[in-house]
Amino acid sequence: MSDAPRVGLFATCLMNLFRPSVGFASVKLLEAAGCRVEVPLAQTCCGQPAYNSGDYAAAQALARQVVEVFEGFDYVVGPSGSCMSTLRNDYPRLLADDPIWGPRAQALAARSHELIAFLVDVRGVQAVEAAYPGRVALHDSCSGLRGLGIKQQPRLLLDSVDGLKRCELADPEVCCGFGGTFCVKYPPISGRLADDKLADVASSGADTLVGGDLGCLLHLAGRLKRQGSPVKVLHTAEILAQMGDTPGIGDGHED
Repeated sequence: MSDAPRVGLFATCLMNLFRPSVGFASVKLLEAAGCRVEVPLAQTCCGQPAYNSGDYAAAQALARQVVEVFEGFDYVVGPSGSCMSTLRNDYPRLLADDPIWGPRAQALAARSHELIAFLVDVRGVQAVEAAYPGRVALHDSCSGLRGLGIKQQPRLLLDSVDGLKRCELADPEVCCGFGGTFCVKYPPISGRLADDKLADVASSGADTLVGGDLGCLLHLAGRLKRQGSPVKVLHTAEILAQMGDTPGIGDGHED
């Protein structure tokens, strides 16, 4: 493998629809880490919503599509613990009984990584050149934390940002209540979990909330806006890529 690995960026559905700046931030960070980045136009949803809803036929079809599109890259990297956990953990199970697609899914899973974990664990990035004058709380998403073991990597890079003061939450590992389709199926429970999370953010003194999964961030940002809170919500990659001056999620349209 060359010193400049060829990376396929997995552009998640939520990123494409609601927060394209996360994609630009991801490319900037990957290129700064010495990668050649491409965004395949034929990529589709990872299939997680179908998989979680029990539509395994649709999930398998989407998995085969993603495998075929990305298997020529040295790595597949995405700014979402949720989606990348699907590629790494669920695809091998989904296609395990297929003698052709099963091995291909296994091979792709071994080369698939969440963005921040890839930068730290694979490319050896220990610091970024960025500044952010704010008090920042980090939410650990369930998929990233439990599915991929992402915990210290974003903290390491956030602590290297000039002017940033990180405010650790009292319960950073507790679910925010999004949970993909969970928030649709069980809205009262989802809302209570979100309120508990946001009370923790308020107690921390943070003026900015960040995380690695847009599903969680959209969920929490919407709740914050309904509460009239001034807390700004950003994807972790946006701060690390010196894009923290972008309007927060739910604060207005991106340019």
